[in-house]
Amino acid sequence: MSELITAELVDLGLSAETKEAAARSLAERMAAVGRVTDLEGFLADVAAREAQMPTGLDGGIGIPHCRSAHVTEPTLAFGRSTSGVDFGAPDGPADLIFLIAAPTGGDADHLTILSSLARHLMDETFTGALRSATEPEQAAALIRGDEPASAEPPFRIVAVTSCPTGIAHTYMAAESLEKAGRAAGVVVNVETQGSAGFKRLDPQLVAEADGVILAHDVEIRDKERFAGKPTVDVGVKAGINRPAELIAEVREKAERGDVSAPARTVTAPMDKGSDAADGFGTRLRKWLMTGVSYMVPFVAAGGLLIALAFAIGGYTIDKAPSVAEHFAWTGATSWAALFFQVGGVAFGFLVPVLAGFIAYGMADRPGLVPGFVGGAIALTVDAGFLGGLIAGLLAGAVVRAVQRVRIPAVLRGIMPVVVIPLLSSAVVGFLMFLVVGKPVATLQEALTDWLSGLSGANAVVLGVVLGLMMCFDLGGPLNKVAYAFAVGGLAHPNEGSLKVMAAVMAAGMVPPLAMALATTVRGRLFTTTERENGKAAWVLGASFITEGAIPFAAADPLRVIPSAMAGGAVTGALSMAFGCSLRAPHGGIFVVPLIGRPLLYLLAVAAGTAVAAALVILLKSLREKSPAARQPAASKATVAA
Repeated sequence: MSELITAELVDLGLSAETKEAAARSLAERMAAVGRVTDLEGFLADVAAREAQMPTGLDGGIGIPHCRSAHVTEPTLAFGRSTSGVDFGAPDGPADLIFLIAAPTGGDADHLTILSSLARHLMDETFTGALRSATEPEQAAALIRGDEPASAEPPFRIVAVTSCPTGIAHTYMAAESLEKAGRAAGVVVNVETQGSAGFKRLDPQLVAEADGVILAHDVEIRDKERFAGKPTVDVGVKAGINRPAELIAEVREKAERGDVSAPARTVTAPMDKGSDAADGFGTRLRKWLMTGVSYMVPFVAAGGLLIALAFAIGGYTIDKAPSVAEHFAWTGATSWAALFFQVGGVAFGFLVPVLAGFIAYGMADRPGLVPGFVGGAIALTVDAGFLGGLIAGLLAGAVVRAVQRVRIPAVLRGIMPVVVIPLLSSAVVGFLMFLVVGKPVATLQEALTDWLSGLSGANAVVLGVVLGLMMCFDLGGPLNKVAYAFAVGGLAHPNEGSLKVMAAVMAAGMVPPLAMALATTVRGRLFTTTERENGKAAWVLGASFITEGAIPFAAADPLRVIPSAMAGGAVTGALSMAFGCSLRAPHGGIFVVPLIGRPLLYLLAVAAGTAVAAALVILLKSLREKSPAARQPAASKATVAA
């Protein structure tokens, strides 16, 4: 391939967003050096070949090619895309794009170029070298074979992603890191510690890794594996929004020899590897999110079972006798009673699990016993959800205090098994029963009474506030606060708390649904990748996974987030005004049969979705008409001509 490509035929910053624009950009380079005589005629031949079958390959590769009467000699142009271009490959957009042009009748040349390039592309060292090339001449030399690809192995990173619910953020961060790694010529292997568990990274991969990225909002399990390696430790949203920066940061640390310290066994999960500059507020948020992450499965299982029981057996099913004493196999009421009683047992763990794992986040395993004990006492004294939060923080603080006491070596063996559980449980029990339990119970009762009396303007205002919170950070801490507030109300359900749960879920569905609607109605305002994400956002929004809007917010936060907040506020207000109620803590449209006033509820969701979609379309349209956007718009018009 010695004469096929020169530096003039290389674009390392290809900005095209479509395969047509990418082909035009590279073809213009061919025309500029006299390899193509009729640009439009050649592009028509490329489009005709592309229409026969997609030319995308796995691994981020696109190879548009054709034979054309408008080509003077066999030629190859190369572009490296900054955002990816869809060439129809099963694994997604391509970032390495090769435009192959052969003269009419040059079948042998055409096949030779294709087969030679295909062999090169099977070599990860070759593609990695192209992705890391800094000069056009360097890339051209690599493709010609003048400069052998470096035998030095690519930089290797292992990463772990984890979020409070272990659903969307966890996997979106993993995908972003892997995609950014491919673009940078870096090998990234990600372990997702999600709600379905996790498959541990191969120890060999960890041993060979040159750096570590930890993107998490809850504790990383078995974090000690990564001790002694250059490590970047951030929140999970950083893994979604700025993966390229994280990869660059860990490479810089590796060059400096900056490695993480070996983990100590007494360090709390959420403090291991924490930046020394982390303030108390940051650490408190992580502790609370740890408790919430372990609580959510109990909430989902118990809440959905109870809601299903009410749907089958009516609202008097809570008066049914124990199914252990009487159960009719063919009776719907007996099955409803079974679901209600199993759900009630699962829900009974909500507060103890919340408290236990808040303490675990603060003090590791020694915090579990006093945390669970404190949570159980919170239920005993009717301190409820608030009591569980306080019990978990107290238990973690007590254990951390005990761990700071210097103990004779002879007693250290019994500390974690006997001494710490005994002392911490006694202290937490004393505080919860005799000091803070009753005041918190009074506060919880006042909150419950306030929710019960919600009506009119007060209910609408609360709906607006909850809607704004659910849509502000799209599954982040503020979103989780609003969700936890609603779930806490389900522990002591009344008319007001059921309305709050309905408003929270409705508002949380709006952002992804609105982005899906906007990409459907005005797709030209969005990139190809965003239009593809819009298809998935229909399902994510309908399932109450607010994080489905994150790719859109990451690309254009100043237009997407305010639009989503406006739509969420509308939906929250309408849901409260309509008096919609919900006994299930999750499920989206799939639990509509369990919703009070379901048609009005769907109307509230539809109204908020329409408002948010209309706003984001309006704001993006204004950007397109602004002076700064006129030149790019003109360029796109030329491409489409």
